[in-house]
Amino acid sequence: MSTVSDAHLRTPKVHGPDVSVGAARVFFLDGHVHALLLVEDGVLVAVVERGDLEGVPDGARARAVGSLAGRVASPQDDLEETRLAMAGRGQRRLAVVDAAGVLLGLLCLKRHGRGFCSAADVAARDADRAGHQVG
Repeated sequence: MSTVSDAHLRTPKVHGPDVSVGAARVFFLDGHVHALLLVEDGVLVAVVERGDLEGVPDGARARAVGSLAGRVASPQDDLEETRLAMAGRGQRRLAVVDAAGVLLGLLCLKRHGRGFCSAADVAARDADRAGHQVG
C-alpha cells in the first residue's frame, strides 16, 4: 500500500502566522497556488484557500479565515483513498502533518486528478517560469 508519505512534497512554501489577507491575495495571483500554509514554530496553524479570502478586508489576518478541517492528511493515510477523496471534492492540495501538527509537506494533486506532483515537476515549472521572466 502506498501512503501519503510516498508522494508528498517535502519542502512546500510556508508563511508565518501573521500574513494579512492582502498579502495572501498577492500569493494567490500565481495560478499554480491552491493553498497558503501558515506555520508557527514548525506547526501548521491554518491552511488558507483562495475562496476563504472573498469579502474579507486586506488588513485582516489570513489565519482567521483559514482552517485545518478537511485540509490536512496524515503521512500514513492510504494514497489512493486520499487521491480519490481529493478528486471527488475537487481539492488539489492537502497539507501533510504529523500527530503533533508539525508540517511535513504538501500533497499536490495534478490537474487531471490521476496522480501527484513530484519535486521534479515543481522544479521544472519554476525553471520554466524563471525563463519566461528573464526573456
